Amino acid sequence: GMNIQNAGFIVLAAALGIVVQRFFGWTIPQVFLALAIANVIVAIYIFTIVPEFMMRFLSWVFVRVLYRMRPHGIEQHVPDEGAALIVCNHVSYMDALILSASVPRPIRFVMYYRIFNIPVMSWIFRTAKAIPIAGAREDPELMRKAFDEIDAALAEGELVGIFPEGALTKDGQIAPFKSGVEHILERAAARGQIVPVVPMALRNMWTSMWSRRDTRLGRMRVPRRFRAPVEVIAQAPILDPAIDAATLEAKVRAMRGDAA
Repeated sequence: GMNIQNAGFIVLAAALGIVVQRFFGWTIPQVFLALAIANVIVAIYIFTIVPEFMMRFLSWVFVRVLYRMRPHGIEQHVPDEGAALIVCNHVSYMDALILSASVPRPIRFVMYYRIFNIPVMSWIFRTAKAIPIAGAREDPELMRKAFDEIDAALAEGELVGIFPEGALTKDGQIAPFKSGVEHILERAAARGQIVPVVPMALRNMWTSMWSRRDTRLGRMRVPRRFRAPVEVIAQAPILDPAIDAATLEAKVRAMRGDAA
C-alpha cells in the first residue's frame, strides 16, 4: 500500500517537473526553488491553522540537535488516541520539550504559572496549550481553573502531562509526588471516565545542561557531552482511578533507577 503510494508520488512529481520545464521553460534549479517556496508557504499556513503542530516539530528538531534520544516503550504504551495522563520525574528545564519530541501525540503540559508567564516564552506556552497552575496558598482561584482545564482536556480525549514532584529536583533524586494526580483521577472518575495513567521516566538528564546541578552560568555553557544520550522510558498504562501518588512515585523511581 505505502510502496504503491510512494511510487505514485514519484511518478506525479516527475510528470509535474516535465510539464513545468516544457511550458514555463524553467531550469531544474528554478523548479527546486519554486518547490522550496511552496513548502515555506504551506508551513506558514499550517502554523496559522494548527500552531501546536509547528511547535512540536520545532521541539523535535531542537531536542535532537542537543541530545541522542533513546525511547523505550513509548509506541507500545502511550495510547494512539483518547485521554491519558502522563506522569514523569522532573530533572531539567528541557523535560517538557524532550517528552514532546518523544511522544507522537500533542501533550498538554501542566506548568507553574510563574514560568508560564515569562515574557516571550508565554507565547510559546500558550501556543502549545500548556496549562498554568499555582499552589493553593499562592492563588487558589488559578489552581481551581487549572484543575478545571485539566479535567476538560481529559474529557475531550487529550493527552495531559504532569510532573507530580511539583518542581525540578535539586539533588538529582526524585522528590515525593504530590496529591494533585489523585485529585485529577478522582475528578474524572466522578463523571464516569477512567483515565489511563502512563508512568514515564527520564534518565541521564541530571548531568545534562539546564538541570539544577549547574549554576545559572553553568546552564549557559555548551554541554560537557554534546548530544549526550537521554533515555525516555514508558510503562504500560494503569487503569485504576484509586491509585495513589506514592505508588506512582515508586513506579517512576524504579523505572529511573540510578541513572539520574
